[in-house]
Amino acid sequence: MATSEDAGDDQLFVLTALVLTPAQFPSVLGDDYPEVCAGLGLEPYAEGYGLVLGQDGRGARWTVATEDVTLVACAVAAWDCGMEYDLSPGEDSVVAALPGWPLALAVAAPGIPEPHDPAPDEGGRPALTPPDASAWGPAQRRLGADEIAMQWAVWREQTDGEATFVAPGTQPHAGVRRVLAEARGYVTQPPPPGRVRSSFAAGEARTLRVDGPGWSMVARTDDIAFVLLDEEPGEVHPVGRGPELPALLTSLEALAARPV
Repeated sequence: MATSEDAGDDQLFVLTALVLTPAQFPSVLGDDYPEVCAGLGLEPYAEGYGLVLGQDGRGARWTVATEDVTLVACAVAAWDCGMEYDLSPGEDSVVAALPGWPLALAVAAPGIPEPHDPAPDEGGRPALTPPDASAWGPAQRRLGADEIAMQWAVWREQTDGEATFVAPGTQPHAGVRRVLAEARGYVTQPPPPGRVRSSFAAGEARTLRVDGPGWSMVARTDDIAFVLLDEEPGEVHPVGRGPELPALLTSLEALAARPV
């Protein structure tokens, strides 16, 4: 998918791109949109950004932030379909050229030196680096929630045979109680943009992704929820519908950010 664009005196060999909006951003980078923007040194504008990751002619890693979100979204959609797309944001749309990459890439531009971070004086700020997801923590917890959302049918099938849902009148796991209480708090006091996101699911249902300090929840509006906690490495807690979950999910869906 590599294309190129002018970036000052250098050519940027584009390797990939991604959309950064309140409704759509790499979960591994943060629990909400403002947190992700802060890590990149960008203002959390509601319109969002397109991020273009590539290498200059010397092989240095660069991340270009553009206001032309539509252009980047079109490129990503074309690439996902196996089509070519020349991604060349106009200079007037470029907000920042950031040294480094916020995500790890397994590809490199051919014919130039291997990917490396620019010299510190070239970027003017420390180079972006991917979060450490090698050990359990916020980044890996969020990646785990991503996996459940993508493989919902698999996780749901496992849950049917192995889990006992919370019955009416019983007290669930303490960490799960905390998560549900904080999620209910979002309904009365909306959280930062991106803490609650809604995406397509089968039928008329929606997949909800809800994050908070130390926890992530993935749910289907017509089904159950799964909770992951920072303090419990690798554990996934199913939350049955019961008497309260359906109403909570309906309320969260009403305030969730949706991809345009």
